[in-house]
Amino acid sequence: RSAETGEHYITRTGREYLSMVTKAAGGGFVMAFTTLLKFALYALGLSAFWGGLAAGINYSISFVLIQLLHFTVATKQPAMTAPAMASKLKNINEDGAIETFVDEVANLTRSQVAAILGNVLVVFPAALGLAWLFSQALGHPPLDVVHATQVLDSLSLLGPSLLFAAFTGVLLFVSSLIAGWAENWFVLRRMDSAMRYNPRITRLLGAPRAKRWGDFWRRNISGFAANISLGLMLGLTPAIAGFFGLGLEVRHVTLSSGQLGVAGATFGWEIVHDDAFWWAVAMLPFNGALNVLVSFYLAFRMALRAQNVTGVERSRIYAAIRHRLRARPLSFFKP
Repeated sequence: RSAETGEHYITRTGREYLSMVTKAAGGGFVMAFTTLLKFALYALGLSAFWGGLAAGINYSISFVLIQLLHFTVATKQPAMTAPAMASKLKNINEDGAIETFVDEVANLTRSQVAAILGNVLVVFPAALGLAWLFSQALGHPPLDVVHATQVLDSLSLLGPSLLFAAFTGVLLFVSSLIAGWAENWFVLRRMDSAMRYNPRITRLLGAPRAKRWGDFWRRNISGFAANISLGLMLGLTPAIAGFFGLGLEVRHVTLSSGQLGVAGATFGWEIVHDDAFWWAVAMLPFNGALNVLVSFYLAFRMALRAQNVTGVERSRIYAAIRHRLRARPLSFFKP
């Protein structure tokens, strides 16, 4: 069932590619507000746990809103798309099966690039603009110089951000497991039928609305489970890790881009002369790549095991992908 969900995130034509960019731009716009609200919650000075919980709820609400608006956040896609791709390997020994699969790898890579670009290219200026409006309304930027400098240093390529970005990829994978479990439970228990025929629900909503309500939950239960669990993990994991003395942080490429925009509003145009700013900018492509690659790799390995793809067959797949990279590298980026 995760394969069905993953199909929605793979673009194959120029029109679908542009649609993905547009949806990602919408997701980036929503995440700009999420970023500003995150700093507002931070200013409340809550304890580690309650601050993490508040941040997690903020992320969860934003992710669910993006889902309901039919926008997208790039890094949440890979764990869903891996089962969709692995399902195409059921008949791997047929003629042309591996070549068809490599085509899907190229389609997926293009889709991820489009989604990340749509997110980042919108969330940064949107967050910068919101921070500027904040400054005009209240007479001071959302972050003072000390905290803005801390944000730039924390996002720098020179620090441990690469490790944190890879760890965030693990959280993205875990959220896909939770989503798959929730949807499987929902379908196995036939909860949509229970909602449709439950006497109390039908009496309250009427039979037609009860049916629509059940169908709505069947379509969206996976997304709700993924978005809510991911948001809470992004907010609470640093607090829980800190309790055990582990300095783990999360580095989500869209959120990091928004934070960079808010911090930039504090310094104005002078920030372009600051090395810390450019080291943080340099981290963004690595951040997005690690978020995507780690979550996709973990989900794909699990999906390969589920499809009983042997080690020999995997070697053939990897060799075909390397050949495509050498022969037609632009096919992974240009629709």
